[in-house]
Amino acid sequence: MATTIGYLGPKGTFTKLAVDKAFNGDRKHSFATIPECIDAVEAEKIDIGVVPLENAIEGTVQLTVDYLVHQVRLPIMAEIVVPIQQHLLVHPEFSGELVDIKEVHSHSHAIAQCHQFIHQYLPNASIHYSSSTGKAAEMISERKGPIAAIGNQLAAHLYELKMIRKNIHDFPNNHTRFVVLSKNKECVNINHPVQSEKTTLLITLPSDFAGALHQVLSAFAWRKMNLSKIESRPMKTGLGNYFFIVDVDQPYDDVLFPGVKGELEALGCQVTILGTYPVYQLDKL
Repeated sequence: MATTIGYLGPKGTFTKLAVDKAFNGDRKHSFATIPECIDAVEAEKIDIGVVPLENAIEGTVQLTVDYLVHQVRLPIMAEIVVPIQQHLLVHPEFSGELVDIKEVHSHSHAIAQCHQFIHQYLPNASIHYSSSTGKAAEMISERKGPIAAIGNQLAAHLYELKMIRKNIHDFPNNHTRFVVLSKNKECVNINHPVQSEKTTLLITLPSDFAGALHQVLSAFAWRKMNLSKIESRPMKTGLGNYFFIVDVDQPYDDVLFPGVKGELEALGCQVTILGTYPVYQLDKL
């Protein structure tokens, strides 16, 4: 029976590009929002969900992190890192110049990744946010006039749009991390070389006291465990209450990680493993 994979849609999103590159021959279903995709995995309507986690320019996709922490706890089975190339897309009948464009539509992260371009070359355009880059491209294909979408080459092809300007993102090293969520590890088969392995932890502090974060970091430091990322997010229980998401650049083992967990719990912290998983770098889409 074929594996069913959900992704942030519709067609033409970067998530769909990542899914097509990483998984071949499986059944794929698009979802309008990140929570809908995650909920479908939790309800076992699909086997795998692929959602964006972090962009090199814009940072963490907070909706993904908060939903996984506060609403649905699903294990991270893999990470897919893909290059992001943003293009300015218009209806094929549009024949004006950049200064003629009155509206720009896209996902909030795509808009942020192209902020300088918009500021410099689209001075007369108002910004409109959509649920995804693919949705913005779909909308532009249905409307004529001086409006544009920010999206990828696949979206331009699928919706028969014209790329009036290519590679409009502000920084060249633009990549996005996507996480693969599933209840069944056997379903996740990615036929690409593994670049590295990673473990992601959720750590909550017992209270806000002097040196708390230093003590947390020390538990990793003296064991010589490299952290590639540490980020705080509000617990949503009041001002000053935070949890930390920590990425450790190694797989979970039976010595170092239990030691860290025990040391932090002795300090009154709560430690939850969100996933230990391979990382795949897909350089060409």
